[in-house]
Amino acid sequence: MQLRNKQDFWSGVMFIALGLGFAWQATSYQMGTAARMGPGYFPFWLGIVLALLGAIVLIGSLSAKATETHVDRFDWRIAFLVLGSVVLYGVILRFLGVYISVFLLVVISSLASHEFNWKVAAANGIFLVVFVWLAFIKGLGLIFPLWPSFIGAN
Repeated sequence: MQLRNKQDFWSGVMFIALGLGFAWQATSYQMGTAARMGPGYFPFWLGIVLALLGAIVLIGSLSAKATETHVDRFDWRIAFLVLGSVVLYGVILRFLGVYISVFLLVVISSLASHEFNWKVAAANGIFLVVFVWLAFIKGLGLIFPLWPSFIGAN
């Protein structure tokens, strides 16, 4: 057995570690049953499924038919843009509202892509703003500031 696809191997390891970590952490909550789920039930089984999918990916990377790949060095710029956009979203949500914050989150995190395109990023941002409005504001009735607080249009 030879490691041919290093990207899939390390992705599988990451999925297994995250899945088992979430499943283990979920055991600190009450589980319940399938008919009467407790707060730990869903995260536990979601973690187990993630770990199983990771194992499938990892085993596939060892197959003789696997495409041979290698892993490039870690790109800190991409990690900073993605994680930074999420942190920025959390910081500016109260001040700029959901619409502008979600749009900025999508556009800034899109800058991490090697195939970045302003039109695609703007279209994705608009789509996600509409989705957030439909799913969370209208569908679930969650209360978020919609527009910047300084214009008073909430």
